[in-house]
Amino acid sequence: MARLVLALLLLAGVAAGPALAAPPKMLFTDNSVVRVGIDAAKGGAITWLSWKDYPKNAVNLHDPGRLIQQSYYAGKSLDRTADGQARSWSPWAWNPVQAGGVSSWARATQCQESHGVLYSQSVPKLWDMPDEQAAAQMRQWTGFEPGMPDVVVVRCELLCQRSPADRWGPAVRRPQEVPACYFTRNFSRFESYLGQGQWRHETHAPGPPWGLAKPPLQAMACFDASGQGIALFSPCATLTWAFGPVGPSQSHDPTSPSCVHLSPHTFAALGPRSTYRYRYWIIVGTQPQLARRIEALRQKYGHEKAELTNPPNPSGQ
Repeated sequence: MARLVLALLLLAGVAAGPALAAPPKMLFTDNSVVRVGIDAAKGGAITWLSWKDYPKNAVNLHDPGRLIQQSYYAGKSLDRTADGQARSWSPWAWNPVQAGGVSSWARATQCQESHGVLYSQSVPKLWDMPDEQAAAQMRQWTGFEPGMPDVVVVRCELLCQRSPADRWGPAVRRPQEVPACYFTRNFSRFESYLGQGQWRHETHAPGPPWGLAKPPLQAMACFDASGQGIALFSPCATLTWAFGPVGPSQSHDPTSPSCVHLSPHTFAALGPRSTYRYRYWIIVGTQPQLARRIEALRQKYGHEKAELTNPPNPSGQ
């Protein structure tokens, strides 16, 4: 278990090399308070987040393992170096990543905006391989929480389409990132929300490996020096959260190799034909503003769980 958790923490944040060029194919939704964008050339993952009091992009885009995106783990860990698997990521589980593999971007097959909601559908890539599509589809709906203009709500869906007899095998209970988030390096102060406007400071040296925190109310935030912050509320999270900075600088450059990481985790046993769905919320603003919104979201959605469907194996194996 310890080895699995270490692998999970290492996954999405280690720079895969120099930033990879991809033509911009951005779509935005903007309510005059918050602007959020997805990129069809990067799997339809969230590549832009800004708000009235922080007009710069707060999302780190250095490589396909960054961004704000879906990432899942299933099956056995395999040594596939003979097939071109990256040696730094071997052995590795079946790990579809929305934005791409270790050195290639995924592309959305559908990407559109309608009534303030951004929709994307994509074929993810397996993280451990340079350019291998996963037998899966990812769908995502990104919009604004009604009545809360400073809150983004994201609905995620994974449809596994593996062969029941493939090399990764049947469902294995593994930690999942719900979701994986990477922000610019200047958001380097981490706080867990404790309720009633109280916060707990969390510290960790630049990683990876990441620090581990257990926010009791499934909400954690990172702040810049001016006090502007980004909070994540993930009610389906049941495990520790990974967090921490990468690199020594305090850069606000979205393409910098330096960044910060924040990712809540939960367990799920994803089988070859599983469907997995969950929601999370991104809140922006000052610490008191974040606290008020988290309390309101907890009242409405605090008991929400992820939804996992594992249909019977059609082959009977």
